[in-house]
Amino acid sequence: MPPIAQLAAAAAATRSYPAVPGLPDIAITSEIVAAIRAGAWIVFNLSGGKDSSAALFAVNLQLDSLGHPRARRMAIHADLGRAEWDSTPDTVARIAASADVPLTVVRRAAGDLVDRWIQRFESGKRRYEALETYNLIGPWSSASLRFCQSEMKAAVIGPALARMLRGQQIISVLGLRRDESHNRAATPIAKADLRHAKAGNRHGTAITLWHPIAYWNSEDVFRAHGTLGITLHEAYSIWGATRLSCRYCIFASLHDLSASAAAPANTEAYRELVGIEARSTFPFQPTRWLADISPHLLSGGLRADVERAKADQLERRHLEASMPAGLRYVKGWPPRMPTLAEAEDIAAARRPILARHRLENRYPTGSAVQARFAELRVAAGRQMSS
Repeated sequence: MPPIAQLAAAAAATRSYPAVPGLPDIAITSEIVAAIRAGAWIVFNLSGGKDSSAALFAVNLQLDSLGHPRARRMAIHADLGRAEWDSTPDTVARIAASADVPLTVVRRAAGDLVDRWIQRFESGKRRYEALETYNLIGPWSSASLRFCQSEMKAAVIGPALARMLRGQQIISVLGLRRDESHNRAATPIAKADLRHAKAGNRHGTAITLWHPIAYWNSEDVFRAHGTLGITLHEAYSIWGATRLSCRYCIFASLHDLSASAAAPANTEAYRELVGIEARSTFPFQPTRWLADISPHLLSGGLRADVERAKADQLERRHLEASMPAGLRYVKGWPPRMPTLAEAEDIAAARRPILARHRLENRYPTGSAVQARFAELRVAAGRQMSS
């Protein structure tokens, strides 16, 4: 039996509680059942999207059937600031209120997600100027670097729960589904979360992640909204999006980006993000410029800036491809010293990129690049030995 099928079979064996008519059972384990019966805190992670809302309402009913006290349930929402739809805070509040669970809203202290994208590019420019990176680093989060989720949500919610519910057993409910993506295909029903409550910590705090709708599909989720009377975010009900996250998500489809751009309340954020594309020369998605979604919303000057950025991106990629492949980033970079000829190629490739972003050219010659690599190798050696 394939591993996923084994997980499904194991989960099915624990599904001994009646599901809502017309909806699938929730995925639950014997450990989660025991924790619920022991009165663990149940915390619903609410984004305002369809999956987290469906998970909240479906689990609430199961908790009632298990005799879990409602006084030990709460919802939590990580507010991403300008990146959020304007209606998301109110939608989240309405969903929590209709489910009769108190809501806590948390935010990253160092600014919102748009600030984080801007800060990432500014930091990347400083590192590139200092020849601490081989290629210029763009502002956006990506499939391989999901700081929009890790830093802005998990790293804000986790510590908040550990503080608020210190010494408690906490079940953190997330509306993740296996059919959402290849990366989520092996989502477990439940697992210990040791990031913010280490095993054996002195307070006795324990956090477990629970994914009760892991086996549901999108149709099940929408059906739950109709059956249970759950508020549906305007992104779906008015603008026809298939999923909700930020106004503009680095994972969003062309359809969903277009749906977001159609909402007048999202226009200002659209122009701000396109402005970051224009300044950075990095498209919002690896193969798609956000500027191309609704160019009619942009001023003539901003459209011209984007066209220059596209040309500069092509030049930058060509220049970076011309640099010695054997010196590209690996753990413990740089891997070796460049020859003088290689160092001269690096200096020549960096020159127009530095100029494009108005950065100081601190290492303009091959010998200067070699000297910098020598410094970097010494520093890397110290780090590896410490």
